[in-house]
This record gives sequence, structure tokens and C-alpha cells, in this order.
Amino acid sequence: MNDTRNPERLHQDFEAVWGNPRGWRALSAVNHSSIGLRFMVTGTLFFLIGGLLAMLLRAQLARPDLPLIDPRTYNQLFTMHGSVMMFLFAVPMVEGLAVYLIPKMLGARDLVFPRLSAFGYWCYLFGGVILVSSLALGLAPAGGWFMYVPLSGDAHSPGVNPDFWLLGITFVEISSVAGGIELVVSILRSRAPGMSLDRMPLFAWYILVTGLMIVFGFPPLILGSVLLELERAAGFAFFDVARGGDPLLWQHLFWLFGHPEVYIIFLPAAGIVSTLLPVFARRPAVGYRWLVLAVIGTGFLSFGLWVHHMFTVGIPLLGQAFFSAASMLVAVPTGIQVFAWLATLWTGRPLFNVPMLWLAGFLVIFVAGGLTGVMLALVPFDWQVHDTHFVVAHMHYVLVGGMLFPLVAGLYYWLPHFSGRLPSAQLGRWGFWLTFVGFNATFLVMHWTGLLGMPRRVYTYQAGLGWDLPNLVSSVGSFVMAMGVVMVLLDIGLHFRFGRRAGDNPWRADSLEWATALPPASYNFVSLPACTGRHPLWENPALGRGIAEGRHGLSIVDHGRRETWGSDPLTGQVREIIHLPGNSWLPLYAALVLTLVCLSLLNGAYALAGVAALATLGILLRWSWVNGAHPLAAPDERTQPGDPPLHSRTFDGPGLWGMGTALLANGVLFFSLIFAWFYLWTVAPKWRPPAQSPLPELPLLLDGLLLTAIVLGFHRLVRRLRRGEQRRLEAGLWTLAGLGLLQAAWLARILVAMPLAPAASAHDALIATTLGYLLLHCALAPLFSALQAWRVCLGLVGERAPYEPAVVLQWWDYCLLVFWVSYFALVLFPRGIGA
Repeated sequence: MNDTRNPERLHQDFEAVWGNPRGWRALSAVNHSSIGLRFMVTGTLFFLIGGLLAMLLRAQLARPDLPLIDPRTYNQLFTMHGSVMMFLFAVPMVEGLAVYLIPKMLGARDLVFPRLSAFGYWCYLFGGVILVSSLALGLAPAGGWFMYVPLSGDAHSPGVNPDFWLLGITFVEISSVAGGIELVVSILRSRAPGMSLDRMPLFAWYILVTGLMIVFGFPPLILGSVLLELERAAGFAFFDVARGGDPLLWQHLFWLFGHPEVYIIFLPAAGIVSTLLPVFARRPAVGYRWLVLAVIGTGFLSFGLWVHHMFTVGIPLLGQAFFSAASMLVAVPTGIQVFAWLATLWTGRPLFNVPMLWLAGFLVIFVAGGLTGVMLALVPFDWQVHDTHFVVAHMHYVLVGGMLFPLVAGLYYWLPHFSGRLPSAQLGRWGFWLTFVGFNATFLVMHWTGLLGMPRRVYTYQAGLGWDLPNLVSSVGSFVMAMGVVMVLLDIGLHFRFGRRAGDNPWRADSLEWATALPPASYNFVSLPACTGRHPLWENPALGRGIAEGRHGLSIVDHGRRETWGSDPLTGQVREIIHLPGNSWLPLYAALVLTLVCLSLLNGAYALAGVAALATLGILLRWSWVNGAHPLAAPDERTQPGDPPLHSRTFDGPGLWGMGTALLANGVLFFSLIFAWFYLWTVAPKWRPPAQSPLPELPLLLDGLLLTAIVLGFHRLVRRLRRGEQRRLEAGLWTLAGLGLLQAAWLARILVAMPLAPAASAHDALIATTLGYLLLHCALAPLFSALQAWRVCLGLVGERAPYEPAVVLQWWDYCLLVFWVSYFALVLFPRGIGA
């Protein structure tokens, strides 16, 4: 629907619906631009903390036998430096940039779950504060940013130091997974009309793959953290060899996350490169389809490389050969991207401004880091340099060079979006050269130090070993690099006050984010344009003016709803109107109560933690209640003639996709738990299952059959609703909720009655954890069904608004899958092998 009203009046009307509140109420804002900026500002503060810790480490290593830092403090600083940079800076920073940019690039007004983005930010902030506060309290963990057991176990690390890491990082990981779900569903379901997958901006492809990698990659670490905290706080046996566990299980769970994490950090940075190079080369990217295939291939292969970090722990030779080959194979899609970038530059007419300087520096540094990565993929070479400064150098070349340089290039490129102004070219060049020279002086020399045998994670060294001069050069280089970073931050800070006005599309870019005002309004676009190609602003340079004048879709806002198009995930054709929730305090309240859960666990106040967990559940249920056809979610359900219906009045809203993606992450966590069960059965040296299983097979089987009947009944209800039959829907939901409560109570009775000793045996600890996980999900399912029955009673769900029961059905299906997989693993597998 087009609108030809005055642009200023249009802006006022949209701002009344979409605008952020002021004062303290600004904390309730859920707008993606505000949330993205909060992520990036907070990430920068954590980056400065991590950088300061690095300076202290390098000062200690500048000369042999320096007494600046004692060993215990050094280990704490080393652990916190790695943890802050990996968990509190790298991933949140690129996620924040994606949260800010993706809707603008896709021609949308916001992400599809704005409250989830806000909740993710608050979890990130509070989890990061919990972790960093351990430094101020003198209780920082000292077991390394990888927290290997048994060093991080209760025997070798008493006190709450490791618990700060386990609880704080788990809190932050919840934020990352929430962001991954948000970005995946938004990219698939809220693109501009006509923006098919083969017309998406390359940056959106990179973020889509990254989001899926987060969904599949982060849950193993969350599970590992939960298991280690259970072992430390409750005495469960998972990693203790004497009780049937294995410390290598932690390494597997950690690196199942850790190696994909490298590419989760790298791919968004590579997406920045693929976005900026065509703009400054003044031509489309060479090999669009090859780049997309390379991104997908990198994401897929990255999950087969985790043992790359474990070549020296006693992995069988066949496994070493496989993971060595896989580690070298990932160089192929990476090489495709590098050659596509070089071809784009070669066939274009590059403009070497400040962002291009940072991109050129990235290409040099990342290629060098990639070559040393291939070297480390060779098992004999890895044996020689493992745990030396060579690995430290490689890691920083890949992570810092591969992420920081493109990130700064992107910040310079998109600064007009944040301020409407351009930065200083002179300060920008000084910042680049100081950072580039300082970085290489720090880490290039470290390769030499590592080849000379200097181990990493040591707080000092003796003179006369040949390490004195290279360490001094590295330390001086680190301070030069710090000066460059300060110069960049100074330039960014000053440009808000002194930078010249940017004007419209100052870089003559091709993608839709430059069709907004600079800085953009809270709603991004007054009207939502169609997309007919990969380079909309090159094809129609006047597109931004037409958008601002309301000449495209959804330019009516007098109904009071926040709206954006809901599109087909493949073709980009419009399917429905997604109506989005407005500003809300619920994300902040939920994160605050979760923070109370973490702090209570840290202090051993388990009763208070339980009460806070129930309060969190109550807030989240209230969150879900103000949704769909609720008057506060959609005050007016009417649409303009010719427009599709609201998503809550269809059977395919974004909630279905969100629940499905969340259950994918949940399923990865569960299957990581099943992996732990099978791993310990086959590898743990003192794994001793009892002669007779403690599991009552027949009661469990009957419980599973009851759960199967409930799920089949729920499927029948949803099928009838799809046919428009609402009769007996409320009664059916109440009945299934009651049967579900009976099934969960039965499962709880089985769990309580079993003679398990989780503190004495890893076998029993895994059974108790698996059944506890199953019980939690089976207990929530009838609660969700009862809420649906209540919503049917109030007229919020039914023929007019039918899709919410289908969302709950996904949860029931997941419970059924988890039950029968658990039954196979815990009951049938031991019986099948005669144990």
C-alpha cells in the first residue's frame, strides 16, 4: 500500500509507534538498533578490560625473572584475558553488529523477536559483570580460559573462583544462543519482497551460517559447564577417573564448541570483507555463488575439527589422521573466499581509503595465520609446537587478525549509520599503521619464540635460553598496538563532535542499509521496498527517497502496530504481516532474576536459587502471554486491502520457526549428554556399570507409551484446528495437560525411587542428569498446554488465531524424541551389549 502524505508527518506517525522511550524507561527499549549499539558499546568496554590484562601479561614477560606479577595472579590474569576476549568481546561484538545491520540490509523494520534480542543483551551484560567482578573481588579463576579438568575441579581449585567462570560464561552463552536464534529466523522469514536467497546480501549469508553454527556449537559448552558445576557443587561424578569419569570428556565438550567458535568469530568478519570490497572496488563481488558455497562449506567442516586441539592427549592414530585431513580440508573453502576477494580487487578500480587499509591488513595477516594453521594440522609438527608460543601466535593471527581488522574496517564504513558523520582520514591511517606494525611485532616474533621452545602459560623464564630478545620485542610491539587501538577509539569518539556530515549513501554502496536516513529512524524504513536484484541501490539510486516518501509497502501505521513483512524463506515472496511487540520491561526483569539465580548458586543459597528460577519461569510465561492475538500485542487485526493477514492469524508465524530453532539448540545439548554417556562407556578407564541396571524398564516403558499417546492426541487436535474445527479444542487441551501432568509425576516417582548414587559413580550421575533433563521438559509441556487451553477460553487462540498450539506441539514432539532416545541409550543399549 502506497502513501503520499508529507514525509515529515509520516515520520512523526511512525515515531509515535516505534520510538524509544526516554529517561529510565529507555531500559525497556527493544528496538534492534538500540540493542545492537548496546552490544557493541559493552563489547568495546570488555575489549579494553581484556586489552589491559594483556598489557600486564606482556609487561611481566618483557624480561626474564621479572617480579611484577606473582604466579597465582598471572594465572588469573591469563585466564581472564582469554575468557574476556573470547566470550565477552569477540562473539557479542559481531552479534551486536549483525543485530544492528541485518534488518536494514534485508529491508525490514526490526528483527522478528525484539524482546529476545533485549533479553540476550541483558544476559550478556549481567553474565559479563559476574565474570569480571571476580577480578575486583580477588576471586578470579586461574585454570585457563579453557578450564581443563582436573585442574578446575574442586580438589585442585577449591573456592568459588572457577564457579564465577562456569556460571558467568553459561549466562553469556544463553545470550549468544538467543542471538543466534533471532538472527537465523529473521534472515529466513523477514526479507524484502522478492529478496530470494540468491539475492541476499553476502553479509546476510555469512550471518545466517554463523547463527546456525551458534545454535549447533554453543550447547556442548553449556552442557560441559553445567556438568562441571554439578560435579563441584553437588559432588556428581563426570570427570573423575576414580569414579568412572574421564577428564578428556571436558576437552571433547569444550572443543566441540571451541573450534566452531573460531569460525563463528571469523565468518562475520569475512562477511564484512565480502561486503566492503565490492563497494571500494566499485564492482560486484566476483563469484557470489562460490562465496556462498564456501561459507556453507566452512560452517559444515568446522564441526569436524575439534580434535585438532587434542592431538597430544592420546587420540588413536586413525582418529589423528582423520582430523588432520579434515583440518587441512577446511583451507579449501577459506582459499575460495581469499581468491574471490583478490579477483574482486583485481578486476575493479579500488579506492584505498581508511576501511580499505584495514581490509588490506586483514588479507596479509589472515593468510599468514591460515598457513600456520595448515602447519598445525600436521600431527608431527603439532606434537613439536603444542603448548608453545607458536600456537599463541597462530591463534592471535587467526582470531585477532582475522576478526579485529575487518571489524575496524566495518566500523569505519558504517560509522555514518551511528552518527551521520565521517571520521578523520588522518587519525584513521595513524591508527591503522600503529596497530598493524604493533600486531606483527608482537605475534610474528612469537612464532620464533615458540620454535625455540618457550612454553605458553608460564609467568616467567630464565635468562640465556634465547627467549630474551624476542620477548622484549613482543612486549614493545604490544604497547605499540595498544597505541594504535587508542588512536582508533579516539578517532571514533571525536568524529561524533567534529566529523563532517556524511550525506546520503556516502560510500556509494549497493545494499539497502544505505537507503535509510543517517542515522536511521527507529523504524528504519517508512515504507518497505521490493527487491529485484542483488544491488538495489546501484540499480535504483533514488530508492531511498521513494522509501522516505511512503511509496512502497506497509506505509500505514494508524492501527498502532509495529509491522514488517513476513516472507517465504526461499523465494522472499510476502506471506504475512509480522506484527512485533513493543517496548517491554519483561526482558530486563527476566535477566535480573536469572542473575539472582547465578548469584545464589555462587553463594550456595540453593533454596533461593530455586525460588528465583520459578520466578524466572513466571516472567517468561507472562512474556509468552502478551503475544499473538492478545490485545497488547495486536490492538487492531485489520489489514489494508490487498495485504496478507497478520502472522498470528495464520498457521506459519515466526514463532514456529523460533521454537524449532531453539529446540535444535536444545537437542544439540541433549545429544551432547548422550555422547557423554557413550563416550564414558567406551573410553573411561574405570567405568564400572552395576551388575543389574537401576532403571525399572517396564514402568519407564509404560510412561513412554503414555507420553506417545498424549503427543498423538495433540497432533489430532492441531490437525482439526488446521481444518478450521475449533469444537472441543479447549476440552482437549485441558485433558492432554492433565494426562501430561500424570506422565511427568510418574516419571518423577521413577526417578526418586531409583537407587542412584550420582556422587559415587559417573554411570549413575549420567542417568540422574539425563532423566532430570527429561523430567524438566515433560513437566513444562502440560503447563504450556494448560496455558493454551486458557487462551482458547479467553478467545486468544482458535480458528481466528490458530498457530500457537502448533508451536506447543513442537515442544511435545521434542519431549517424545528425548524420551525414546534416552530409553534406547539408558535401557536398550546396555542390555544389547550384555552389560
